[in-house]
Amino acid sequence: MAAAIDVSILASYYVLSTIGLDLGPFQAGVLALSVFCSSHVGEITRGALQSIPKGQTEAAKAIGLTFPQTFAYVLGPQALRQCLPAWVNTAAEMVKASTLLSIIGVGELLLRTQEIISRTFLSLEFYLFAGFVYFCVNYGIERFGLYVERKTTLPT
Repeated sequence: MAAAIDVSILASYYVLSTIGLDLGPFQAGVLALSVFCSSHVGEITRGALQSIPKGQTEAAKAIGLTFPQTFAYVLGPQALRQCLPAWVNTAAEMVKASTLLSIIGVGELLLRTQEIISRTFLSLEFYLFAGFVYFCVNYGIERFGLYVERKTTLPT
């Protein structure tokens, strides 16, 4: 995963500038992470929709539902229940991948931490603080994911 996102970040910053699209480091980083994340979310969604039995769509057609109605009332809710855990994982993955933006000069948390450490020589304290911040963000994402999963789980 890290190699693919590294290549995406470098390509969005350096390759796009050679064809005349000059993006700043922040814009190139947002573009790279957006493309990477959207490809993951798209594949997760596609897999969830393909896992729904064909009989569900046939039953919706049999009762006269149009395709938008079939998607909204039959396919969407079933796919959403399958997608949510993987989407939460992708969100946490994107937080972690944001540290890679330092390779093009985006001043994200880890790069700023390293800059402070080079001035103060207090490496342990600042790395612990950065780790705590990453933990809090990812823990919040995980707790939100569990909450959403509880709310969307069908009773057995």
